[in-house]
Amino acid sequence: MKKIAIIGAGISGLFFANLLENEKSYSYKIFEKKNSLDLSDGYGIQLSVNSINLLNKIGFKKINVSDICFPKKVNFFDAKNSKKICDIDLSQFNNQNNRYTTLKRSKFIEFLLENIPSEKIVFNSDLINIKNEDRLLLSFKDKKIEEFDYLVAADGIYSKTKQILFKKEGLPKYFNSIALRGNIRNLENFDISLYLGPNFHFVIYPINQNKEFNFISIIRKELIQEEISDRNLFKDSTFISNLLNQISFKSNVNLIDNIEDIKCFPIFVSKKVQIPQSKNIFLTGDAFYSFPPSFAQGASQSIEAANELFNDLKNNTSNYYKTRILKTKQINSRSSLNHFTFQLSNPLNVFFRNIFLKYFSKNKKFLENYLGKIYNH
Repeated sequence: MKKIAIIGAGISGLFFANLLENEKSYSYKIFEKKNSLDLSDGYGIQLSVNSINLLNKIGFKKINVSDICFPKKVNFFDAKNSKKICDIDLSQFNNQNNRYTTLKRSKFIEFLLENIPSEKIVFNSDLINIKNEDRLLLSFKDKKIEEFDYLVAADGIYSKTKQILFKKEGLPKYFNSIALRGNIRNLENFDISLYLGPNFHFVIYPINQNKEFNFISIIRKELIQEEISDRNLFKDSTFISNLLNQISFKSNVNLIDNIEDIKCFPIFVSKKVQIPQSKNIFLTGDAFYSFPPSFAQGASQSIEAANELFNDLKNNTSNYYKTRILKTKQINSRSSLNHFTFQLSNPLNVFFRNIFLKYFSKNKKFLENYLGKIYNH
């Protein structure tokens, strides 16, 4: 029986563990740096049809229907006046069992944890070194050393595994953007609302059937290295208020009075695709590559990547990185284009952008190529 170490108890690592639970050829252990998983936050995630299809294979269809939502459209608005520009019908990519789904990230983590025995997750496990001899020797900060046949790094954008393997080249880069995230209650529109503004955009979408909504705004913000490294800056109430005011003054949506539990964090993305030299070490999820957050595919791609890796190991093939690199290029190009398009500031560019959005949002051939190839993979 082959032993697998999973570094990180995020979406990709937990989904991969769920797949391994039904595969008797492998044993696994999850190492999580934190002392627990936060199941209290109310922030949301979006899951497109490509990932729902995979999740249903591990019982996701049994999740309480009141804890999820099925938006049918993405409505595009001009943030300045809330005038609707166009909409995209998401339901055209659905089928009977797999639908575009939104929910609280904490509820999703709870679901992924249900089938994983608690003794298989080791908390307070900070990886500090990897030795690849006949087998992998993993050293942790608590001086524990364990031996495995495979290592799966699913420890996110700030992956410690990646830094051990690639040194400074494994560090992500600041995307010149900051995210504001919070919750809004008691709205009536159960679709996804995307507001486009100069050098910012924000999204509001439902996360269950109880009129709870997620708010996420991406704001262009250049910072010097000292500011980027100052984690206290992103917890400072004055700094957060100034950012919220910045977008509120350019929007007629009442954000200041309605957003609760608001938090702020800098956005980092991967510099480039990096592949370990060792054939028994794999990167997955954000540890493999983190995209600009403007295509809502972060969670879905973490699930897809874990599934691809599982199949690669199970079938003793070596297609994982080839497949992942191709999909990464597709997602990254779309994410970057969306980010640029959503945040145009020149009025003339905005005018023509809106014309193009109205046309392409109803062009079936374009939508099938731009979204369908991703959602229905």
